[in-house]
Amino acid sequence: MREYAFELSLCARVERERDAVVARQLGTAVHGRRVMDVVLVDPGPDFAARAAITPDRVPPAAIESAVGPGRARFWKEAFDCHPERAREAVEAAVECGFFERERRGGRTYVRQTTRYPDGWFGELVGVENKPDLDRPGALETQLLTDVHLALLDRVVLATASHVTGAHLNRIPDAVGVWAFDPEAGSHEVVREPATLPAGEPGVEILERGRTRTDVRVAGADAKARARRRVAERAYGKGWRPDLPACARVAPDDGLPYCPWMGRLVDPGRDCGPACDGHEPADPPAVDREGLRAARTPWEPDPDGRRRRQSRLDRYG
Repeated sequence: MREYAFELSLCARVERERDAVVARQLGTAVHGRRVMDVVLVDPGPDFAARAAITPDRVPPAAIESAVGPGRARFWKEAFDCHPERAREAVEAAVECGFFERERRGGRTYVRQTTRYPDGWFGELVGVENKPDLDRPGALETQLLTDVHLALLDRVVLATASHVTGAHLNRIPDAVGVWAFDPEAGSHEVVREPATLPAGEPGVEILERGRTRTDVRVAGADAKARARRRVAERAYGKGWRPDLPACARVAPDDGLPYCPWMGRLVDPGRDCGPACDGHEPADPPAVDREGLRAARTPWEPDPDGRRRRQSRLDRYG
């Protein structure tokens, strides 16, 4: 639980300090399995155009399809993937306002409501949380994977430990280090992160043992697609958790603080009938979207590209 509270506290701090989209627990692999604790998405030059589409994630398969903003296309001919995945992508893209569809002769045709802006995000920064460096677990392999794959532009290790020279020697030189105090909400930059070659091919560590390390090359195009998926997932997901259905919870800045336990709680693990202090009630009313919109560039209620495109369609 210490790591969970550490992570929430760090997200709250970063959100107040940096003009970026903040999200938690995102996959940052191309071929393997890597989950980054926190991802920061800096706005790019076309950020406003992306924010105007939808507050939700735009499905990657919809972005990568041959559907454009011009002539509507038969949906089955526009996707290079399994038909069921394509069908799900169409439904999700229509739901979020990125696609609109029409029926012709018993067939479904789709088109984009607006062109997808490729330059909407800038740097992607990953933060791996390890409050206690004396219990590193798989930290070295994780950070080596991040550096050699270089899917993200920068990678930082955040810790509550006193960082020694011995600790720094076990951390790849390209990884930055933050000493973060979750109680005070303050952090010190121990080492700045290096800029990684995100636009070039990378080498992804799939499995690392004592005598053998399995790797796979990730091409520049595959990395570019994965970066866009990370950015989209971050934009649609955010980082604040759902609050527990308990009368004792007293939200602190929208976070699940429990006075009975005297700390931030993980609603999925700490709360419920198994907790001796549980008092069933509706979750506290907190405007999480309002908090996110006030502190980050994320737009909860875009102008409505879909509606403008629909009106233009009448004269097409």
